[in-house]
Amino acid sequence: MAIKATVFKAALQIADMDRYYYADHALTVAQHPSETEERMMVRLFAFALFADEALTFAQGMSSDDEPDLWQKDLTGAILRWIAVGLPDERVIRKACGRAGKVVIISYGRSADIWWNENRSKLTRLDNLTVLRLPTETTQELARLVNRTMQLQCTIQEGHMMITSNDGVVEIEPVIWHGALPSAQTW
Repeated sequence: MAIKATVFKAALQIADMDRYYYADHALTVAQHPSETEERMMVRLFAFALFADEALTFAQGMSSDDEPDLWQKDLTGAILRWIAVGLPDERVIRKACGRAGKVVIISYGRSADIWWNENRSKLTRLDNLTVLRLPTETTQELARLVNRTMQLQCTIQEGHMMITSNDGVVEIEPVIWHGALPSAQTW
């Protein structure tokens, strides 16, 4: 019998001053059996950073043809493809052909090695943004995990602060390629 996903509920309040986006989201996040709490929280971070009414969690780990999150328009065209971790360069190129914008949020101890191996190929892709989250930051995010979470997220000048009853995490992603979303670019 297959192990089932663990379901988490997150009430996420977002105040994104860079994009003038202010909204509350009631999210249901399924943690894949092989997914760590750290990775799940990086997906929540990605949702907060690129929040939009049309942004949804996709199959990610369960499907090679889907990202962790995506935003589609009313015709089904993929506007934004967001992958968490260290995806294969071929998968990224394919995603850049399918989506208007592609975002990779890398994290973990192997992220620097992955970037050094793929940098020359990935920096040629104009619709790609690659971000790096420090390991200490993602571990702090994992400490906020509860089955039901109340999270407040403030974004200003590329910095993010996530607050919950269990603490505060300040996040400043490193931009390896592309740019963070702003009211003018996204």
